[in-house]
Amino acid sequence: MGTPIDYIYENKLEWQPSFKGALGVAGRYGYRGALVVTEGKTKPLTVLKQAIAVADDDKMLFFAGELESFDDFEAAFARYKGLFSPETLTAFYFTDIAGDAVFDYEGISVHAFSLDESSVWNELVEAADLDKKELKRMDSEEKLDTIYDELKRTPLRAASKSYEEARALKIA
Repeated sequence: MGTPIDYIYENKLEWQPSFKGALGVAGRYGYRGALVVTEGKTKPLTVLKQAIAVADDDKMLFFAGELESFDDFEAAFARYKGLFSPETLTAFYFTDIAGDAVFDYEGISVHAFSLDESSVWNELVEAADLDKKELKRMDSEEKLDTIYDELKRTPLRAASKSYEEARALKIA
């Protein structure tokens, strides 16, 4: 297996990618687009929308995206958990939860955020306290490097909860 980004392509998990390639920081690779969670006959049944991934040669460094429902979390995690390590900064955004949480799932710290009328990218830019005007001047590679580097310095904030407590945030 190559990089975690190569794994996505080798297993045909990419869906409507807008970027895939080496980043400006040597040894770092990125992906933006959607990712397949569960396949259908002609198109995916479940997709991780607005996915953003940053990896090095061996492991996923940063992984984020939107799921329509918290009910899809376990399938998404199972599909991509082989790419995660305890150091991976992992964030899932959901349109059907009423609050934010960080919880441990199979040894991985997972951030779960409510997403309402925004985008994963905008939420991450805000969390990293980045200037949108500055980002607009950057190429795709530099944007991914910058957002990852800033999120490492400015941790994502959410209340610590158990997985069961995070699941209870789901709106019926």
